[in-house]
Amino acid sequence: MLINLTELFSRDGKEKTYACDIDMDQLHTTEADFDIVSREPVELHIRNLGERKLLLQGQAKLTLQIPCDRCLDPVDWPFELSLEEELDLSKTEEERAGELDEQPYVSGYNLDVDRLLSNELLLNLPMKVLCRDDCKGMCNRCGANLNHTKCSCDTSSPDPRMSVIQDLFQKFKEV
Repeated sequence: MLINLTELFSRDGKEKTYACDIDMDQLHTTEADFDIVSREPVELHIRNLGERKLLLQGQAKLTLQIPCDRCLDPVDWPFELSLEEELDLSKTEEERAGELDEQPYVSGYNLDVDRLLSNELLLNLPMKVLCRDDCKGMCNRCGANLNHTKCSCDTSSPDPRMSVIQDLFQKFKEV
C-alpha cells in the first residue's frame, strides 16, 4: 500500500494516523520465500517535524511460515514489530546512499508500507528456527524425518583412525 505524504507538509506539527492493509503474500529473501499466514493491518502514526522531516511510528503483527532448520517442517513464526523511523525528504537519493541511510520504501512523497515492513522483517528474521527444542532432524542417508519415523539406516560412525584397516578388509571381501 502506498501512502501519499504531501498532506502532512501543510504545516509543522501536523500528524496523521493510518491503518494500512498488508498487500504482500510472501517475504522474499535471497535464500527463500516465506509465506505470510496471518496478518493484521499496520498502524502508522506520522508527524511532521518541520524542515521536510517526518517521524514515523507504528506497530505491525504478522506470522511467517518458515521451515525448521533441522527437519524442514513448516513453523509458524509470529512477529510483533515496533516501527520508528525519521524520514528526511530534503535529502536526495545520492545523499542518502552516501550516508548509508537508504530508504527504498520512500519514493518522492510516497511511502510504500509493504517495502517498509519487508525491510523490518528482514532485520528481525531469527538466526535459527526449530519446530521444537528436541527436533531430531532428518536422516543424512535416506532423508527421512526422524521426528515422524525411525529409519533403518546404519548410523554408526566408524573410528577415522581405523579407515585404512577397513579399506584392507573391503579389498579382501571383494576377492
